[in-house]
Amino acid sequence: MKNALGRTKKVGPARGLGVRYGSTVRKRYVKIVVELKKSHRCPACGFPRVRRQSVGVWKCQKCGHTYTGGAYTPTTKLGIVAKRMAKGTPTAEAPKAPEPETLEEETEEVD
Repeated sequence: MKNALGRTKKVGPARGLGVRYGSTVRKRYVKIVVELKKSHRCPACGFPRVRRQSVGVWKCQKCGHTYTGGAYTPTTKLGIVAKRMAKGTPTAEAPKAPEPETLEEETEEVD
């Protein structure tokens, strides 16, 4: 028997939510779950075998390397910056402005 309404919509990870919670929340949920479930590259061995063990704990299924990261992704932007700071790599700083001269020096030059 054919479906009278045509094709059904592919909802992916949000299939269990149905029509509840609003479309924006469902889209955000799908984005997080897809990122969470995909294979990530191991920082130790380089193979894409990293899976999440629990919140913030990631483990490579090939070499067994366990490390901490973000709740939904193995690396975060803040973690990358912190690692760079710990390593001692110089960060981009704004150039310092030249110090203004004092008025006393200017009055001496005028005399």
